[in-house]
Amino acid sequence: MSAPRGIRAGGRGGTWRNWAGCATARPQRTVAPSTTEALAAAVRRAAQDGLPVKAVGSGHSFTAVAATTGMLIRPERLCGVRAVDRAAGTVTVAAGTPLRQLNEVLAGEGLSLTNMGDIMEQTVSGAVSTGTHGTGRDSASLAAQVAALELVTADGTVLRCSPEENADVFAAARLGLGALGVITELTFRVEPLFWLTAREEPMPFSRVTAEFDQLVAENEHFEFYWFPHTGNCNTKRNNRSPGPGRPLPRIRGWVDDELLSNGVFQAACSLGRAVPATVPHLARVASRALSPRTYTDIPYKVFTSPRRVRFVEMEYALPAPAAMPALRELRALVDRSDLRVGFPVEVRTAPADDIPLSTAAGRDTAYLALHVYRGTPHAAYFTAAERIMTAYGGRPHWGKLHSRDAGYLAGTYPRFGEFTALRDRLDPQRVFGNDYLRRILGP
Repeated sequence: MSAPRGIRAGGRGGTWRNWAGCATARPQRTVAPSTTEALAAAVRRAAQDGLPVKAVGSGHSFTAVAATTGMLIRPERLCGVRAVDRAAGTVTVAAGTPLRQLNEVLAGEGLSLTNMGDIMEQTVSGAVSTGTHGTGRDSASLAAQVAALELVTADGTVLRCSPEENADVFAAARLGLGALGVITELTFRVEPLFWLTAREEPMPFSRVTAEFDQLVAENEHFEFYWFPHTGNCNTKRNNRSPGPGRPLPRIRGWVDDELLSNGVFQAACSLGRAVPATVPHLARVASRALSPRTYTDIPYKVFTSPRRVRFVEMEYALPAPAAMPALRELRALVDRSDLRVGFPVEVRTAPADDIPLSTAAGRDTAYLALHVYRGTPHAAYFTAAERIMTAYGGRPHWGKLHSRDAGYLAGTYPRFGEFTALRDRLDPQRVFGNDYLRRILGP
């Protein structure tokens, strides 16, 4: 039987791997639809054939959230900006569009997202569905910037969802983990392009932890990196500016972002993996490698940065007042143990939002993200750190490594039952289920 119009049939698609190489899948069927109608037809056919269905983005999640043994939906042909509505302040984009493409198109139109994460390789639907966030005092995650979406459900029905239409589905599907259906289109709220001034500078651990609340309150976007085995941090403050633009000089940007942050850091990580005893010394050198800098540019060129050194990651969302106590405990853990941690710990913030499975649902939040160079043992570090995070009621990032299950998560998300009830209604046969979703949401 030939594939429906608008679908590129991939047959048995071989082995799929995520960006970090820590999650794999071998689907029975791989398709790459170019239209919503074709995607809906593919879902109906898979359900009739008894195949589970998952849509995959760029593979930047560290979990197996998108893995399937059934039908894998590839994103590359469901791509592109579909409409810009200046009067409404929105942009509508196909689900498989990379964030890089969206940002470049918006900038060309004189528009921008309000906030974003620090990488642009993700697809818009993958970033939204797993809770990708940047850092912000007042501006929240990508999912919180969604104004409407289109969703294909388990029986092939296409739902238009917004606060006015299928509002209960919209509320949950903005961050739905692929458990409610396949997003085919997203409408984001946007605003006129603006300038951001970034101020980056080193700061001692003792000062940044003591002044954390003040630094968050005084800046629109504040984040910092702590280098384990040292008392050193690098801070970044992004605030709106009247301009004019003063981008980083090309040579300076290349030296800092490519040579030091990627090239030299890659070499240091490789050495640390081969000879763990060198890690504390390398951390001290790395923590002093980047000098202070200030620059002004359009938002996506300030918020985002290249990430070429591959790693695995665990991130926990904590109630904001718990972040610095938890970080101090993490430092004490590293200092008294035999752990050798070559990657910095990243700390960011987000305001409370109203999305049922958002890591910032109902509470002002601070994030602690732990990274380990790919191929380096991480279980002992992540397990010990996770005990600290869960003691403070932490919520794991849905797309990053963790060991939590539905029993724990139901206790940390007040609207967890609301989400799972909606899942029961939209996908009672678990067409969109997989092992990861069974663990975190229940059977």
